Amino acid sequence: MSEHAPTALETLRHSCAHVMADAVKTLFPEAKVTIGPSIENGFYYDFDVPRPFSEDDLKAIESQMRKIAGKNLPFERQEITREEARELFEKLGESYKLEILDAIPAGETVTLYRHGEFVDLCRGPHVEHTGKVRAFKLLNTAGAYWRGDENNAMLQRIYGTAFPSPKELDEYLAFLEEAKKRDHRRLGKDLDLFSINETIGGGLVLWHPKGGRIRMTLEDFWRQRHLEHGYEIVYTPHIAREELWHQSGHLGFYKESMFSGMEVEGQPYLIKPMNCPYHIQIYKNNLHSYRDLPYRWAELGTVYRFERSGVLHGLFRVRGFTQDDAHIFMRRDQMAEELTTVFHFSLNMLKAFGFTDFVCRLATRPEGKSTGSEEIWTEATARLREVLEAWGGEYEVDEGGGAFYGPKIDIALKDSLGRQWQCSTIQLDFNLPERFDMTFINANSERERLIMVHRALLGSIERFFGILLEHYAGRLPLWLAPEQFRVVTVTNDQDAWASEVAGLLNARKFRATADLRPEKLNFKIRDAQMQKIPVILVVGKREVEERAVTLRTTDENTGKMIPIEEIFAMMEPQAEWPVIL
Repeated sequence: MSEHAPTALETLRHSCAHVMADAVKTLFPEAKVTIGPSIENGFYYDFDVPRPFSEDDLKAIESQMRKIAGKNLPFERQEITREEARELFEKLGESYKLEILDAIPAGETVTLYRHGEFVDLCRGPHVEHTGKVRAFKLLNTAGAYWRGDENNAMLQRIYGTAFPSPKELDEYLAFLEEAKKRDHRRLGKDLDLFSINETIGGGLVLWHPKGGRIRMTLEDFWRQRHLEHGYEIVYTPHIAREELWHQSGHLGFYKESMFSGMEVEGQPYLIKPMNCPYHIQIYKNNLHSYRDLPYRWAELGTVYRFERSGVLHGLFRVRGFTQDDAHIFMRRDQMAEELTTVFHFSLNMLKAFGFTDFVCRLATRPEGKSTGSEEIWTEATARLREVLEAWGGEYEVDEGGGAFYGPKIDIALKDSLGRQWQCSTIQLDFNLPERFDMTFINANSERERLIMVHRALLGSIERFFGILLEHYAGRLPLWLAPEQFRVVTVTNDQDAWASEVAGLLNARKFRATADLRPEKLNFKIRDAQMQKIPVILVVGKREVEERAVTLRTTDENTGKMIPIEEIFAMMEPQAEWPVIL
């Protein structure tokens, strides 16, 4: 259990984990139990068993859990000595519990919790009796290394969830079902947007033509809006000499997340995990006056970070990805204005993609070692706090949660299912300007240390693309859709007009195709709907005669015949890029 006082829901779920462990031990006596905490949306328990659990096993375990719950067995807390605990778990053959016991600090009370014949080494607390555990569901299984170390035994983890009432459980299961339908990995395959090919390598994304079209639109929009808001676009290489990463400090604190290097003419090179050292080198290429600042430099820079195969997850956790990176180099007296500007630009960019609900977090100076004076930390944190206060929205303070090199604001968006996704970061950095001796010439003709801000807005193109797909369930807004219009014919007699309509749309910079296949109309319409195409234009004999189309959208059939010129006027505003204030 976590060290904070557990909520009633956490307690219920932890108790349900114990009931599940009891059921597993009843059905699989050879199983060894390890840990079973409550987590954000449920609970899990890890078991050492000879084979993975099957779907049929989960059904049997869940049935056994209901029998245990029906007995109303009381949860009983018992304090015992270490020696008594060791003797008990040695007798039970629970070697993992012995290891956990050894890790309990000296002087801390050792407690057990029992219900019926089941006993577990546990801090608690628990509900009154097993009858309180009524509304629960086992969800899935997964492999998990003991203590998260791949050198240890592979365990079998069962995930489940529990709620105080069946109604709340049903609502959550409905939410999971909807989330499953929206899974970006499923949509990416169904809509032919991207793939991850093991021949290429795990965590390395292949963008298919339709996905590439969406990405191109997104990136073109991103670049144009940055240019309009005072940013300059830069480009940097994918590799650099190892010396750069020594100077930046990445080889000291980030080496495990970097890929192995290569040798070029006797010099060691590394593939980049970050873009910031490159932008710094651009800055250091010239002397700079205080009059020149601020500089706002942005890059869609592809970086590579090592992730273990077990944590890779579609577009959300990859090894190669494109950061929408920016760095702001400024004077100290420019900090308040620049932080306010970049914060609102970040919010407005996210709003352009249809997100309206945000949670912001201010992370302050950590205890212990940090870079920069107390004075600059205090001022920078105050400026960030003022930005959030002036905004007036919901924000949290993570005391001591900042990086050692500066405070930051993180912006999390809420999607259509209410899930939070942390995307934007505005991070002050007092470390790299010192490491790279970044200065400008001030009004007194003296060198002065500048202030540096890291800013990722969407986070990464890959992850944000996945978030968009799930938020819209694949039905992207018209301006982002890879195919905006599909013209479908009733019979092949209308092929010429359908092709002309598609051509007229494309000439006006829409993205349109004509479906001239000799298939039934309903088949063509259904196919367009399955491909999430926003606008379907039906062409039959009357439409040819009137030089018109019948409009259908993804969700409705207007049944209304509209002259093609009116379609242009109707759809052009929806197809335009969103305006960023």
